[in-house]
Amino acid sequence: MPLYEIETECHILITWAESEEAARDVVQASYPREKLLRLAKRPRNTWVISKAALGLGLGERTDPCNVARECLARAAGDKIHAIRLYMQETGVDLERAKKVIESNMVMGW
Repeated sequence: MPLYEIETECHILITWAESEEAARDVVQASYPREKLLRLAKRPRNTWVISKAALGLGLGERTDPCNVARECLARAAGDKIHAIRLYMQETGVDLERAKKVIESNMVMGW
């Protein structure tokens, strides 16, 4: 059974589902008022991250996830280097940069 990464307006869910439709049903059942932003297949266990708990506010001009993934790619998966790059790119403090980078790391980096 494939694993799906599902991003809504306020959450990122990772869950096993029989199909993309079943993954969408998980979001609808858990967060019926949230708009689904992204759905992608992923290869690991189930977990959920609240964007608010990570300090990723809605309405920011840049998508912190895209910036974090770009920093991870440029750092060849080196978490410490990616955190430094993220701090330079965004001007955020160490704690916030660490949260954003760690929340965007996928197994295999």
